[in-house]
Amino acid sequence: QVQLVESGGGLVEPGGPLRLSCAASGRMFDIYAMGWYRQAPGKQRELVASITSGGSTNYADSVKGRFTISRDNNKNTVNLQMNSLTPEDTAVYYCNKHPMPWLRRGKDYWGQGTQVTVSS
Repeated sequence: QVQLVESGGGLVEPGGPLRLSCAASGRMFDIYAMGWYRQAPGKQRELVASITSGGSTNYADSVKGRFTISRDNNKNTVNLQMNSLTPEDTAVYYCNKHPMPWLRRGKDYWGQGTQVTVSS
């Protein structure tokens, strides 16, 4: 079964960069589109960036031009380079299959996420 491990979060000042990584275990990672999602306190989880198996990308308007998603199918990893961060980017960030998350025992499976806090 798949396991997702997100890392790279932390506290960063406004305007600073941060790079998130997601390691996915399991087979057939390379055939799926992947996405980075985030959930801020009191808000629903939202998709911020996605990448197809072939490398085509798409971004939410709020991060376009600042975030870059990439993947390495040989290493089963997907990364999110975040630049020019603002306090509005503060959230827990998750990676998952896109558009539908992986299932585990019939339920949506999400990793533990990684906290990103943008503050001075």
